Amino acid sequence: MIKKNVIAVLFSTLVLAVFIAVLAVPQSREVFKNLSSEHPFIMGFIKFGLLATVGEILALRIKGKCWDLPVCVWQKALIWGVIGIAITFMMSAYKGAVSSITESGLIYGKDSAFLKALYTSAIMNLSFGPTFMAFHKCTDKWLELGAEKKSRRLSDVVGGVDWYGFVSFTLFKTIPLFWIPAHTVTFLLPAEYQVIVAASLSIALGIILSIKK
Repeated sequence: MIKKNVIAVLFSTLVLAVFIAVLAVPQSREVFKNLSSEHPFIMGFIKFGLLATVGEILALRIKGKCWDLPVCVWQKALIWGVIGIAITFMMSAYKGAVSSITESGLIYGKDSAFLKALYTSAIMNLSFGPTFMAFHKCTDKWLELGAEKKSRRLSDVVGGVDWYGFVSFTLFKTIPLFWIPAHTVTFLLPAEYQVIVAASLSIALGIILSIKK
């Protein structure tokens, strides 16, 4: 039986190598961009499911100084995929809403690509961001309790999450210092590259949400 540390190394290496190869070769990059445009939710599921899982594996490597697989790794990958669908939808929804509001003159920035990108990033990360991050924390705890054969009642799941660490680190530090600037840059890029960058950021997302429990 293959050891978990070997699987962790092989999985992470393979996923990163495939994505780098696809994006490095012009022909495959065009196919990737077309698939992302024509099937955004399916591609969002695949990209976030794979890359965010790699982020969790790298977080374990950083914390534990050794390669290992997260608890219930395949279930977590599935949840990441669902989150990827939600993020793909929300990026488009927030971008369209901010564009409509600025064009109407309700807020300043009609002719500024930077302000539109900043508004979109800030509003998305300050509203949708905390919601899906909290959801991820709860699903993580639900899976961990199940792996430990413990009760998975809602009170046990919610009570088992380190909400102080979530608020003080994830919300108060990573959102203003990393996610808002990172997504501002993302929304400044051409539309076909935004999905690619968002997928790359999902590696950092996996690390950030895993490294601070």
